[in-house]
Amino acid sequence: MRLGIDLGGSKIAAVALDADGTEHARHRRPTPRDYDATLAALAETVAALDPAGAGMGTGVGTGVGGVGISLPGVVDGAAGRVRAVNLPWLDGRPFAEDVARALGRPVRIANDAHCFTLSEATDGAAVGAPVVFGVILGTGVGGGIVVDGRILPGANALAGEWGHAPLPWRTDADGPPAACGCGKTGCLETMLCGAGLTRLHHHRTGETLAPPEIAARATAGDPDAAGTLDHHADALARALAPVLNLLDPQVVVIGGGLSALPGLCAAVTRRWGAWTLAAAPRNRLVVARHGGESGMRGAARLWTAPPHAPA
Repeated sequence: MRLGIDLGGSKIAAVALDADGTEHARHRRPTPRDYDATLAALAETVAALDPAGAGMGTGVGTGVGGVGISLPGVVDGAAGRVRAVNLPWLDGRPFAEDVARALGRPVRIANDAHCFTLSEATDGAAVGAPVVFGVILGTGVGGGIVVDGRILPGANALAGEWGHAPLPWRTDADGPPAACGCGKTGCLETMLCGAGLTRLHHHRTGETLAPPEIAARATAGDPDAAGTLDHHADALARALAPVLNLLDPQVVVIGGGLSALPGLCAAVTRRWGAWTLAAAPRNRLVVARHGGESGMRGAARLWTAPPHAPA
């Protein structure tokens, strides 16, 4: 068995998978708001899924009893540190070392977008693709890269962090550039996230609506809402065009709440050829198969995929 934990800002979700991806158990609990309590909660989670302490990772070579953890932030494997806006009590602490001690097992930790992409490349919507770019569109915008079943972390553990690039080919129709949490202005995250979709609709119509309401109105035939989704899809096509030119992944897989926007994949693929060097790109754009569970499933896969090269 392989054990994967998705450590989020509000919840800890965990799953035990066997080698073919079949789920055998899961556990969920709230995330505590301090460091020591988080370590204790992770230990409790492992104990709940493996009460006998038999080693859920038996049969994975050097990863016997290993646990994979996904979290929202920058995971610097070389330094053994993480930077997580939603989990600020982890910042600057030797988290990898401390959590391994608390669990009494070896631990591998990766960014949630990297785990999402690994999950979808292993047995999800991008299975079999040599190069996969994963996209999370939700309250923020994240990304990850998997090559031949292996996470590509990069020298600074930032590979795939496309959300903090500027939105390409910006026009007045995109609305005024918004401030981003990274300290810059006009990042594509500010346009493509849920709040960005709300801002875009307000810019176009004067109405303030949450993304589900915009989607519902568009589905019901509202031309203003449909126009907002159309412009959002065009912005996503522009944002992905440099990725296609630089990385040229066989598959781009989308997850997060906005992945359910009606007609999103078809609308983007109709447009991205206008912005890429390939006039008719053969890249595929697909919605994640495992959805919100890809974080913990990908964390479990950290012990079955080839280990990534150290940063």
